[in-house]
Amino acid sequence: MQALGRHLIVEYYDCNPKVLDEIEIIEEAMLEATEKMNATKVAHKFHQFAPQGVSGAVIIEESHLTIHTWPEYGYAAVDFYSCGNTVNPHIGVKILQKYLQTDNVNVTELLRGFVNAPHKQTVLAEETPGTLVKNI
Repeated sequence: MQALGRHLIVEYYDCNPKVLDEIEIIEEAMLEATEKMNATKVAHKFHQFAPQGVSGAVIIEESHLTIHTWPEYGYAAVDFYSCGNTVNPHIGVKILQKYLQTDNVNVTELLRGFVNAPHKQTVLAEETPGTLVKNI
């Protein structure tokens, strides 16, 4: 089955807290990741929180990248979502790892939107576990 999208949920631990709180560095890292992973940037927006932390999004023709940082914990949560076969989000993961100065990275990859799979959620009967009632 062919998936419509690829979603990488990435957690960066033990990052440099100073980097995590610098909006310019985070923006630069995300834009470099976008370019190097062969994505086409449409727009981007980043926000500096007080007293600390940065959130941002890069909208790409193929979908999006988002980041949220917690300098006080040395942690960043990043999503790379892409459609099609031209983007390699794993390159973006490595670029952010370099910028955030960490070797402690956890990546979960989900394939989204299987074209040939049933489109509806399966509901099970309460009285008979495992009995298919209907697709909703």
